[in-house]
Amino acid sequence: MSSAARILLVEDDATFRELMVAILEGEGYDVVEREDGKAGLMALQRQSFDLVLSDLRLPGLNGLELFRAVTAQGIAPPFVLLTAFGTVEEAVDAIKEGVADFLTKPLKTPDSLRVLVRRILAEAGRSRRLQVLQEREAAGLPPDEVLFAGAVMEPLRRLIADVAPTPATVLISGESGTGKELAARAIHQSSQRALGPFVALNCAAIPETLLESELFGHEKGAFTGATQVRQGKFELAAGGTLFLDEIGELPLMLQAKFLRVLQERVFERVGGSREQRADVRIVAATNRDLGAEVRERRFREDLFYRLNVFPLALPPLRERGDGLPLLVEYLLGKAAEQIGRAAPEIMPDALQVLIRYDWPGNIRELQNVLERAVILSRGAITLAHLPDLIPAVLPVALAADREGKGLRDLERDAIMDALAQCGNNRRLAAEKLGIAKRTLQYRLKEYGLVE
Repeated sequence: MSSAARILLVEDDATFRELMVAILEGEGYDVVEREDGKAGLMALQRQSFDLVLSDLRLPGLNGLELFRAVTAQGIAPPFVLLTAFGTVEEAVDAIKEGVADFLTKPLKTPDSLRVLVRRILAEAGRSRRLQVLQEREAAGLPPDEVLFAGAVMEPLRRLIADVAPTPATVLISGESGTGKELAARAIHQSSQRALGPFVALNCAAIPETLLESELFGHEKGAFTGATQVRQGKFELAAGGTLFLDEIGELPLMLQAKFLRVLQERVFERVGGSREQRADVRIVAATNRDLGAEVRERRFREDLFYRLNVFPLALPPLRERGDGLPLLVEYLLGKAAEQIGRAAPEIMPDALQVLIRYDWPGNIRELQNVLERAVILSRGAITLAHLPDLIPAVLPVALAADREGKGLRDLERDAIMDALAQCGNNRRLAAEKLGIAKRTLQYRLKEYGLVE
């Protein structure tokens, strides 16, 4: 865990409670004490705990009833029941209901408590670590040499290496499709929270009326349709990283609540009063100029400075041409894997089109183009599989040819491919290439493709 585990101890025997507190605090745990079940329930309703140690026999609400109550409310951490010798059988029955374990009192040795607490906390984190491994695999984070391909990306690689091990809040800026979430995942996986979850939320994709519930969760009955307790992203990301994409879309009302979380590290679910710890590292991203948004009073200045602790700017794909061949090779392999094919080769002239294209949609557009090409191809990727890009690239290719860069064949091959696709219909081929029919006829004569 990124901070000391918080343990709730519910015990009516003051002497035994003091002994337990001394042992647990000696291990570095944060211990909260309560004398009866009702007080324990109130504590669990107001704040979150990593573990509860509760006597089975308590005045008013006993330990098992306390467990049942918080389980019904969806706020139950792992429970350990403290039992006298005569109640061991009851404790065993309680395990069948979901109680993690029991501990007999008086303690045989202080180590019996220490070992049990360590084990229960470790078991509680085990399923989370498994989930993290599954998330990593599903995320398909590319190798560093692909993620940071291109000379312009090298400074970004160094900055991520510097900030990742720290708890600093990071603000990633860049055009849509430049890979801001991949950069955030790279930060998470190189951080001290790498074993915790990585939880992402696109603030622009959630209706404003639901965004608060998505972030903070809600209690049963908090609003129409809230038929059960629901955890928000802050709870789901506990111990890990919360990535908030398009943070500039956060409504002003929610900006104030989000600022409080950043400052005080606590929040409440919608419709609830129970204080929760925000044990998360925040990485935010935007394709807006947040400084301009602040000047236009659409974004809170104090929140901007809280987020902008360590800014990172992702360059667009058009500035990463030298890294594009490596990126293309990786994406072709991923696209082929998805449809059960071997990774295809890409022909040099087709690769030149990809390098010289401007990529307004950045990596996301490149990925879509390559997925389509893999589906259409039955062998190597050729110009015929990139028809939508050729009109935008031809003027650049012609200019390059005039400069003696040897790309004359690019236009010739593009024309031949277009004619082949259009059954030698010159009008349709000219439309596909984005040029006039007269220009096409002139080029055909120039390249000796007609008598």
